[in-house]
Amino acid sequence: MALYKIEWKQSAKKEIKKLDKTIISKILEAVAVLAENPHPRSSKKLKGTENTYRIRIGNYRVVYSVFPSVLTIEIVKVGHRKSIYR
Repeated sequence: MALYKIEWKQSAKKEIKKLDKTIISKILEAVAVLAENPHPRSSKKLKGTENTYRIRIGNYRVVYSVFPSVLTIEIVKVGHRKSIYR
């Protein structure tokens, strides 16, 4: 299976910088795994979207879009579970 390229939206980069360093490392690890498998068991498709998913890392969520035609994953949002879907 080909590796997907990971791209970060500017807003997601801003959000992750606000988090604690231990959580940042866990999130970056989980995102790196997405390059090999964009649909891990722990991912869930978001309702009302065509190609957007989320993964759970403790109390934090990473929302991402998958573009299989160009082998790209775009990290859309990163944040605490209370505020990520607002």
